Amino acid sequence: MCELFGVNSKPRIKVNRYLKTFFSHSEIHRHGWGMALLYRNAASIEKEPVSANQSNYLRERIKAPIVVSNMMAHIRLASVGRVLWGNSHPFVRFDNSGRSWTLGHNGTIFDFPALDKYRETQEGQTDSERILLYIIDKIDERQNELHRPLDEQERFLFVEELVTTLSIGNKLNLLIWDGENMYVHTNYAETLHMLRKGSDTLLFSTKPLTVEDWQPVPFLRLLVFREGELIFEGEKRSQQYYDRAGINEYNNYNEYEYAVL
Repeated sequence: MCELFGVNSKPRIKVNRYLKTFFSHSEIHRHGWGMALLYRNAASIEKEPVSANQSNYLRERIKAPIVVSNMMAHIRLASVGRVLWGNSHPFVRFDNSGRSWTLGHNGTIFDFPALDKYRETQEGQTDSERILLYIIDKIDERQNELHRPLDEQERFLFVEELVTTLSIGNKLNLLIWDGENMYVHTNYAETLHMLRKGSDTLLFSTKPLTVEDWQPVPFLRLLVFREGELIFEGEKRSQQYYDRAGINEYNNYNEYEYAVL
């Protein structure tokens, strides 16, 4: 599995110590790193297809204060797609109303044929990028039907519907930023954690990064946060993922790695 880190906060906070620990996990998750500093309807993306602990750029970057209200970061253990810049997370796209969407994914899509059509048009090769392209396409279709952009609640309900369908038989831990709010989803028990700091700051991480009071993110439902507060909570209806085929998955990846990397 890859690993995710995210921040959703009202005040700007310094996150260097959390990022240093997070990126230190790249000894295992060695196939790329990335982070997105998230602003209203914009994302500043920094990423490389190298292990984070081998990146001279990241080593220098993290020496300077990284102070954010919203961000996501990712370290990649490749299961789909070669070790290329275009396969490193996060990914960002605009819908037809001009809204920016940024996505980081921890997991694997084993079976969802509706994603296959994006193989020829995506920039990279990952199933994760195809998830974002699929979500954007469906949002565009709905907005074309309505002849207007989706409002905040409509976006939540629509993304909830899409994520619920995508979770069937697939490993789907997601952080998504829509230019205003952070969407959080996990369907794999205790593989995404959150830390509350004060009343208006939340951190998210695949694994607890400090000795603070990290708690598992409620799973099998879509959660939406703004400024560290939960504003929407979906019904518990996503399908739980069980790692029944985990050994085969990594064996298959190892065969693929030696064949094409």
